[in-house]
Amino acid sequence: MRQSMTGFASRQGETAGLRWSWELRGVNGKGLELRLRLPDWIEGLEPQVRAAAQKALARGNVQISLKTQGNGEEAAAELDEAVLTRILTAMARIEGAAAGQGLVLSPSSAAQIVALRGVLSTSGAPADITQLRGEMLAAFGEALEEFTQMRRTEGAALAGILTGQLDEIENLVAQAAAAVEARRGEQDERLRAQLQRVMEGVSGVDEARVAQELAVIAVKSDVTEELDRLTAHVAAARDLLAAEGAVGRRLDFLMQEFNREANTLCSKSGSAALTQVGLTLKTVIDQMREQVQNVE
Repeated sequence: MRQSMTGFASRQGETAGLRWSWELRGVNGKGLELRLRLPDWIEGLEPQVRAAAQKALARGNVQISLKTQGNGEEAAAELDEAVLTRILTAMARIEGAAAGQGLVLSPSSAAQIVALRGVLSTSGAPADITQLRGEMLAAFGEALEEFTQMRRTEGAALAGILTGQLDEIENLVAQAAAAVEARRGEQDERLRAQLQRVMEGVSGVDEARVAQELAVIAVKSDVTEELDRLTAHVAAARDLLAAEGAVGRRLDFLMQEFNREANTLCSKSGSAALTQVGLTLKTVIDQMREQVQNVE
């Protein structure tokens, strides 16, 4: 089943007086990019969350955040004096080594130091971190399932839209083939008229050379290959929509091929009717490509 790359899910829970809430948000992206905002004091939480998300998702920019509250207010953060001392000592050594090399480092602000991992610790946290982590991970699993289900629902809708657009492209290719047949008679008459004017004004024309030039013109205006490739691209796109796993990148590449053939068709059209079909085809392809950008 197809998935989109946009989605949202949340889950809340409470353990030993500590309330917490998960939130997942996703938008489209070239690959899978996970941005996690989790409390530092819950050891071992981040790698398990990251592993679960990587197993469930293939593409998209996904933000995963966990907020905690205790006693009705945000859990209090306290300065860890031991960690702060170690960090300040290390900073002093670094600055001294830099000065010995003639280097001047920019000063660090208190906000930058506080933001370092472990400088602030959360008070009021449950003593049994293992139980807390387990309950949080269980809730995260539920939120992740809700998130992927939303992506599947939207992906099914996207697949329906893309299938309709492929039907439209297929119909336009048939119209283009009909326009080519109608153009054939017009081209023959136009070439004959042009050739007649040339023959009347010039004596000693090499008829073999004229025939050769006419053949070159006919080859340059032939769009049979473009129509055949467009038909093949439609079949390939249908196969990708029915395939398992992530296909968004391959669909995106295929849209480039669709657009290339449509551009060539317009440049070689030689008739207003075929040009109009080609321009309509380009519009549908552009619309389809916008939808493909959100397919996992």
